[in-house]
Amino acid sequence: QVQIVESGGGLVQPGGSLRLSCAASGSIFSIQVMGWYRQAPGKRSELVASITTGGTTNYADSVKGRFTISRDDAKKMMNLQMNSLRPEDTAVYYCQMRILGVEYWGQGTQVTVSS
Repeated sequence: QVQIVESGGGLVQPGGSLRLSCAASGSIFSIQVMGWYRQAPGKRSELVASITTGGTTNYADSVKGRFTISRDDAKKMMNLQMNSLRPEDTAVYYCQMRILGVEYWGQGTQVTVSS
């Protein structure tokens, strides 16, 4: 059984930084694609950033240059460093990991950017 757990959300002022982490546990041989999604109230879920096994990254235009995704396969972890946060980054952030073609999701962590 695979479990995905996020951590690191919270309240931060505009211009501040947060680091989200995601850890997988269970019988996992390898994790293909890892990604972060977010959903703001009243809005559709959107892909924030993703990273492949080979390290290829993809970012939403709105976060390019501000967010950095990274992965540590030995620890089965993924991080999202978020800098220069804006109020429009406020959302619930979800970790997704694709393992043997199956997508697993975390429970979500709230990020609130407000003064």
